[in-house]
Amino acid sequence: MDPLKTSVAPEAKLHFLDYWRIIRIRKTVILAVFLLVVITATIVTFILPKTYSSFASIKVERDVTDVPGVSSMQTGAGGYDPYFIQTEFEVIKSEVILDKVVDNLGLNKAWAKKYNQDAPLKTTESRGMLQRLLELRPVRNTELIEIRVYSDDKKEAADIANAVAESYKKYRQDLRRELTAGGINIFKQQLDVQDREIERLEKKVDELRKTLNIVDTDPQNSSGPSQTLGPVNVLHYNSLKIENEALYIKEEKLLTQLKKLSPEELRQALPTAAPDSILLQLLQDKISAESKLVALRNDLGDANPEVLRNIKLVNQLDTNIQERVNGIIVGMEARVASLLAVVNNSQYKVDEAKTNDMVIAEESRPYFLAKQDLDRQKRFRDVLALRTEQEGIENALPKSTMVEIIGHAIPADRASRPNVPFNMALGIIIGLVVGVGLAFFIEYLDTSVKTIDDVERTLQSPVLGVIPQNVGYLIEEGAESPHAEAYRVLRTNLLFSRKDDKLNTVAVVSAGAGEGKSTTVFNLATVFAQSGQRVLIVDSDLRRPTLHKLLKVANTLGLTNYLLKQNTLEEVIQTTPLASLDFLSSGKLPSSSLGILSSAQMKDLISELKQRYDFVFFDSPPIMGVSDASILASEVDMTMQVIQYRRYPQPMNIRAKQLIEKVGGNLIGIVLNNINMSQDESYYYYSGYYNDYYSKNEDDDAAPQVNGTPGEKPRVDIKPKY
Repeated sequence: MDPLKTSVAPEAKLHFLDYWRIIRIRKTVILAVFLLVVITATIVTFILPKTYSSFASIKVERDVTDVPGVSSMQTGAGGYDPYFIQTEFEVIKSEVILDKVVDNLGLNKAWAKKYNQDAPLKTTESRGMLQRLLELRPVRNTELIEIRVYSDDKKEAADIANAVAESYKKYRQDLRRELTAGGINIFKQQLDVQDREIERLEKKVDELRKTLNIVDTDPQNSSGPSQTLGPVNVLHYNSLKIENEALYIKEEKLLTQLKKLSPEELRQALPTAAPDSILLQLLQDKISAESKLVALRNDLGDANPEVLRNIKLVNQLDTNIQERVNGIIVGMEARVASLLAVVNNSQYKVDEAKTNDMVIAEESRPYFLAKQDLDRQKRFRDVLALRTEQEGIENALPKSTMVEIIGHAIPADRASRPNVPFNMALGIIIGLVVGVGLAFFIEYLDTSVKTIDDVERTLQSPVLGVIPQNVGYLIEEGAESPHAEAYRVLRTNLLFSRKDDKLNTVAVVSAGAGEGKSTTVFNLATVFAQSGQRVLIVDSDLRRPTLHKLLKVANTLGLTNYLLKQNTLEEVIQTTPLASLDFLSSGKLPSSSLGILSSAQMKDLISELKQRYDFVFFDSPPIMGVSDASILASEVDMTMQVIQYRRYPQPMNIRAKQLIEKVGGNLIGIVLNNINMSQDESYYYYSGYYNDYYSKNEDDDAAPQVNGTPGEKPRVDIKPKY
């Protein structure tokens, strides 16, 4: 048969059912903590003295007049301001308000008798006590404030709340009157100072005007003296200068181009460049004379007097044209020179006017500076006078109360502290949270084996069987016991794990004591024997043997007697109520023979037993305690490790496995023992299926033989997972 294959388990991830499993397993801790917290909360709630609370509601606004003034309209209406409300909280809790409450209600005397055994209290002490009793609450997004007071006397709580509201209201009214009157007085004082300053500046301006001999034609003008070149004149002169410069450049350029032309080209271009009626007439006359001369020559010949006279006329016209052209050129030269003089003269006038303006401005600067200062002071005085008048009018206007008491405090009908429903609900919630949290914390600290995944992840070994809690001895319960099915599954998985059918000696070990290996060996051997195979149980726990007690036999003769050659094998092997199951007890162990399991006689015994029996099971001591288990694991064919559910830390089980492998033992798998099936739902498959199956067939009259011995109820052998 192929052995079970071990696969690397994935990382553990908590599922919802894992959380529920932890809660079910740790329900005792959760319930204990829950009850402790709830009982404590209940006791504290009913032990605490009763406290009554009363509150007065006030509406708080900024100081404004009923008829808005100019200043109010400029600033605009204000909305909800949390900073303003918070500021007023501090004002209400200040000594300015609370000291008046203490005096008005006589709290020094009343609380001295009540809290200080008639010893006198100072106002500061009473104020401190009052601050602890006072609580201010804003109403969200409104300008309402709740003044809440707590006290063991319901009437006292209401009286203090109303007194605080009245004291704060009076404080705001008095403060407003003081501020308004003080502000108007300050404005008037400043107005008198400003009038005296204006009078002084007016005298100074008059003295400077006379001293500097300044003619101020514009009393409203304080920017400076009248300038020769004002903005309009400067613009005019600059425009004229630019125009003359452009004309000069144009004429000078045209003249230069005309001078470069030949006389004949000049005659052709000049009428267009500089139109002249005389020159145009001369040119037309010359053209007519030349046309007539050509006609006469053709008719009369060159010697004719008429032809000669026309030649003379053409020459005379040519001379006149040249003289006219020269005159035009000379005229253009004169015009260019004139334009240049105009441009230079314009710049000179502008520069001269600027110089004069600068001299005048520098000489009159002190006067106009003093005049500017005077104008500024007059404007400030006008603003000050207007503001003083506004404040006087606003002070005379009727004013609304900026603090309005919306609701007065009344004595409470029942105590507000302690809040029994709230405290009980809070105790229940905290108890559940702390209980569940502690359960998960304990689960986190618990590193023992809890699930099959823990085994697969940490030990990298297959789980051959899962044994439930409260398992009895199958030799007494019989083959029909519901617990027997768990061992039959273990038997089937063990058979599948063998590499060879000749491997028939099995040692059952555990990391520590009390993990149930002896019960596992006994019941597993019983299941093998019930299936018709010859089985021997060897109690090889020489220091603390227990199997003989289960079978209720004597331990006078056993393994040690055979290994010491005191008795034969037939003499030490005992029978059991089950015909196919034999038992070899440990026998008495002399102190001089502690290493007897590693002797050659032990190896020979194992070889002999392999021949006589189908299966031989060895119950060994804890492998972490003594060396016997390691020696036994190295000598038998197969080794199974029993791990008890939630008993020892995982590192201890890992170390036990390493010891088995270190001595060359063949670890075929792990047996999880003592599983609480009712609490851990992840193991329902291993218990619920069996219980349901047997319950369903509980009333059957006959049980046919199905994969078991006659008389055994039907069962299904579950094949190993690995």
